[in-house]
Amino acid sequence: MLCVGRLGGLGARAAALPPRRAGRGSLEAGIRARRVSTSWSPVGAAFNVKPQGSRLDLFGERRGLFGVPELSAPEGFHIAQEKALRKTELLVDRACSAPPGPQTVLIFDELSDSLCRVADLADFVKIAHPEPAFREAAEEACRSIGTMVEKLNTNVDLYQSLQKLLADKKLVDSLDPETRRVAELFMFDFEISGIHLDKEKRKRAVDLNVKILDLSSTFLMGTNFPNKIEKHLLPEHIRRNFTSAGDHIIIDGLHAESPDDLVREAAYKIFLYPNAGQLKCLEELLSSRDLLAKLVGYSTFSHRALQGTIAKNPETVMQFLEKLSDKLSERTLKDFEMIRGMKMKLNPQNSEVMPWDPPYYSGVIRAERYNIEPSLYCPFFSLGACMEGLNILLNRLLGISLYAEQPAKGEVWSEDVRKLAVVHESEGLLGYIYCDFFQRADKPHQDCHFTIRGGRLKEDGDYQLPVVVLMLNLPRSSRSSPTLLTPGMMENLFHEMGHAMHSMLGRTRYQHVTGTRCPTDFAEVPSILMEYFANDYRVVNQFARHYQTGQPLPKNMVSRLCESKKVCAAADMQLQVFYATLDQIYHGKHPLRNSTTDILKETQEKFYGLPYVPNTAWQLRFSHLVGYGAKYYSYLMSRAVASMVWKECFLQDPFNRAAGERYRREMLAHGGGREPMLMVEGMLQKCPSVDDFVSALVSDLDLDFETFLMDSE
Repeated sequence: MLCVGRLGGLGARAAALPPRRAGRGSLEAGIRARRVSTSWSPVGAAFNVKPQGSRLDLFGERRGLFGVPELSAPEGFHIAQEKALRKTELLVDRACSAPPGPQTVLIFDELSDSLCRVADLADFVKIAHPEPAFREAAEEACRSIGTMVEKLNTNVDLYQSLQKLLADKKLVDSLDPETRRVAELFMFDFEISGIHLDKEKRKRAVDLNVKILDLSSTFLMGTNFPNKIEKHLLPEHIRRNFTSAGDHIIIDGLHAESPDDLVREAAYKIFLYPNAGQLKCLEELLSSRDLLAKLVGYSTFSHRALQGTIAKNPETVMQFLEKLSDKLSERTLKDFEMIRGMKMKLNPQNSEVMPWDPPYYSGVIRAERYNIEPSLYCPFFSLGACMEGLNILLNRLLGISLYAEQPAKGEVWSEDVRKLAVVHESEGLLGYIYCDFFQRADKPHQDCHFTIRGGRLKEDGDYQLPVVVLMLNLPRSSRSSPTLLTPGMMENLFHEMGHAMHSMLGRTRYQHVTGTRCPTDFAEVPSILMEYFANDYRVVNQFARHYQTGQPLPKNMVSRLCESKKVCAAADMQLQVFYATLDQIYHGKHPLRNSTTDILKETQEKFYGLPYVPNTAWQLRFSHLVGYGAKYYSYLMSRAVASMVWKECFLQDPFNRAAGERYRREMLAHGGGREPMLMVEGMLQKCPSVDDFVSALVSDLDLDFETFLMDSE
């Protein structure tokens, strides 16, 4: 998952990841290869030993977080932000006084970079640093930079300096494609703020943007807020499954994995019981987004949000979702029948399949049909072995090695954070990955990737190396064993490393389009593609060894694991189609034809098939409506593209170096600096249709696909 940045306009397009033609072309010629450091050590060993902390540097100078000198103390955020704001003012003056040309785009990008280098870092620190003083200082820095971004997005002189460039056809024609695209992206961000409108409408646009930010924040908090019910209303024998508070029972989630049908039913009905304030907040958020989209010239919010994506417009998204739903319907019915059979076997009194049943019963079927108890697999997936596996794969595919580097005192926020240098066999050091992998108090329970600093070509011809953080929530090692991963954790590690490689392997000239700062429906392609490698026996066999005996993971265990993932996979995908369709309708034509709950009921019955439960409002818990408004379909489309790339380029040989180099050149190298469909075409050597995307997803559900080379023995 990408951590999506909060800054619009001149801020980051997504606080998450860099490229151009990686290792090729004129840009690389100007970048000096970085020398190899003697302080690097093998990556696998570094993750299977306890961290040394800063013992060797007890009396050394504190470097500051991520090596930023100012950030050796919380007060440093104020210094860093003031420095960035002063630089911003100088750059604004330069942009407004310089004659229009390619230099205009470079100044805009430097402006964006100076703000993002503080904002992206602060965005991470405010949620991940264990010390409240650092978190609060980072929060304040985010607010301060956000205010400056709002000011810049409504600076008419700044806007006109870019407009002069884009209005001059001769000048535009002289720009290289990447520079032209970046200029257009900056202009798009400006116009979202309504800067091209008259004064009165511009003020409305600014007010709506502020209102949308506030409503988004309120809605997001409400999605996790627990519901409570008086104790006596719940049967006594299920009360112990929930938290008690005086005369009330607190329900803070769906308890989807509970073996007791009544517990899951109670949790579903109570947790999803509508809250009037949250309902009003959602309705206001959707109508404000619609008003803003119309004000800046779009017929719906969805049309605005899908500008520049693979899908391009909501009509294509709906065509994709409807065709996928049609192709899935028969398989989904079979899945529901299978679930019904299992429910009848375990609970003969009530075998009707309800929305709270699929997660639990599909797990039961999986366990019964395939012996995939995680504890059987964990001993083969020590964290060190998995990191070594990634190292082997990246080396063979792309000529890249990961080395552990001892961080300086004060450089990391927790002693168990590891720092990795990403080194190319001929290009040298490409960037740094900080691995914040272990559980700790107050750490967010999410696996995601953060861009701390984007890559870009600096004025002196040197290259600003990208810096990212990968955050996971893995168990710590014990006295008797290293950190052991479940198959799901191992797959997540590969997924997040896919994002990190997107960041590292680009060499974009501009940080505004660095790495994953690209359209949402393309940003998940590199990470999902890594999941295919993580599920291929030929790859897993390179590293999965029992941490005590050294025995390799048996081939049939990998086959069973892959086959088990197909159990009820059609119903799971159908659920995602339902969510994505709901998201499109909510962000489509306004006023909505019905209440959000009535639309939920209709859409659930048409696109999922299980009955709507009266007096529930699942949409009020749909947190992705904030960060992925009108873009929830992106995960399905990214998976379709990744599936096609895997089958066309890597299925025959997952270590094919020529395919790896092509993947870097065509897909990773451009970040958001090229139209996503052009990147997909370059990789697949054809322009895929909606039908191709649908077929790719559906063929993944066939039981024999991933057992191509790994049938059970």
